[in-house]
Amino acid sequence: MDEQKISVGGRPIAFAASQGGGPPVIFVHGNSSSARTWSPVMSGPFGRRFRCLALDLPGHGESAPASESADYSIPGYAAVLAGFAQATGAANAVIVGWSLGGHIALEAAPALPQAAGYVIFGAPPVASADQMGAAFLPNPAMNVGFTPEVDQEQARAFAASFTTPGSTLSLDEFTADILRTDGTARAGLIASIGAGRFADEIAIVTALQQPLAILQGEGEQLVSLDYLRQLSIPTLWRGAVQVIPGAGHAPQQEAPEAFSALLEQFIADLG
Repeated sequence: MDEQKISVGGRPIAFAASQGGGPPVIFVHGNSSSARTWSPVMSGPFGRRFRCLALDLPGHGESAPASESADYSIPGYAAVLAGFAQATGAANAVIVGWSLGGHIALEAAPALPQAAGYVIFGAPPVASADQMGAAFLPNPAMNVGFTPEVDQEQARAFAASFTTPGSTLSLDEFTADILRTDGTARAGLIASIGAGRFADEIAIVTALQQPLAILQGEGEQLVSLDYLRQLSIPTLWRGAVQVIPGAGHAPQQEAPEAFSALLEQFIADLG
């Protein structure tokens, strides 16, 4: 993958690009992660076929910290995503969002009318903070994602929640990304959510004109499949949540071939 930087709203944003020349696909990582979480997908056949772009959100990976704490919020990140799509000439991309990245993708959707479609996973759409108790499973490890100062043990516990129970996948990369993320980003995110600074995602997916694929790892430890299945989404791809065997919260890492195959099928169905 080719690592680059581009100016978005006057700030340098780091991103990785694959060698593919096909239609563009923008990948948006999750809380305390980075663009490199997409490496298994972007360095494989999928990345050689499609023009894949994976950005580091402000304060994550190789991107500098945000200049204002208000930027560490779902609407703040959504503005970066929309600007990134324009700056890279990929406003017509398929937008793929993992966990926090899925919520960012939904928030950015009204500003990305040319996007070909959306794929989200680990990101249950909610109308308000009151629905989060039903949308997410009770897992104490998730609290680390909102804790400013995180030690090695906490980071590994959070990383372990990304995989299936008993998974043999190395947690080192997840853990390193968690530890190097700007702690202010985690604190700012929970403060903004508590203040209600995010859009009604149910309203967004209800009004969405483009196809929306929702994926879920069979061994997901953080998101409720029952909650997802009771949502009514007019443009839901194949009319159902697509469950990926052998994967948890991060199928791009645990089951990259199955994950990539679903992405390819989704893009093919877009025509």
